[in-house]
Amino acid sequence: METFSVTTALILAVYAYVAIVLTSGPGFTFNEPLIAGLFTGWVVGDVQTGLMVGATLTLMSLGMATYGGATIPDFMVGAILGTAFGAISGQGLAGGLAIAVPTALLMTQLDVFRRAITTVFIHAADRAIEREDLRSFEAMHILGQLPSGLARAVPVFLAIWLGSGPVQSFINWMPAWFMKSIQTIGSVLPALGFALLLGMLPTKKYWPFLVLGYVLFAYLKVPVLGIALVGIAGATIYQSLKGGATE
Repeated sequence: METFSVTTALILAVYAYVAIVLTSGPGFTFNEPLIAGLFTGWVVGDVQTGLMVGATLTLMSLGMATYGGATIPDFMVGAILGTAFGAISGQGLAGGLAIAVPTALLMTQLDVFRRAITTVFIHAADRAIEREDLRSFEAMHILGQLPSGLARAVPVFLAIWLGSGPVQSFINWMPAWFMKSIQTIGSVLPALGFALLLGMLPTKKYWPFLVLGYVLFAYLKVPVLGIALVGIAGATIYQSLKGGATE
């Protein structure tokens, strides 16, 4: 049975902990699926699988955010476990997504649980302020990161430490229709993410750019990077014609 070393499990668990805690600060995106997949791929020796799994989950996550305390799938943990087990099982992207998508969805339940635990530290901080105990208040502020970090680090460590045996058995046990459903979800969710983004963008005002992008992708088969470069050039020209920096 192929397994990862304890060191590998610990490295990925620490990464998951640090990445999710750093989301509280400005500009830190280590929890993004693509970055998590890349890092995991580097650790387990399969960067290609890490990039493919991370990129697919990034497309699935477009337009999703925890606004108002809403819980969304944990694509970071999905990227870590999907990359690791996709690499060790030899099934690449297909095997990685078979683990990543259910894991990301399952983590929503654990996220609700950790949010409930976090309230303990919040109320303790409130009581510390009422007592004017700044040291306890600061301690609660620091300890408040534990539920978020451990809710990711512990599942990642245990899953990686157990190795591919149980996970491979789970993959082999899953019926063909379930695997097909996972592949279908993987195809639909990116479209849903783009649809959510389009709903927030001023597409009615700039619909010619939307049509241009669609033609480039659907008819001319231009890669996404090429479309992005055309979009940047088009936006620059449009801004210049409308008055440059003043516009």
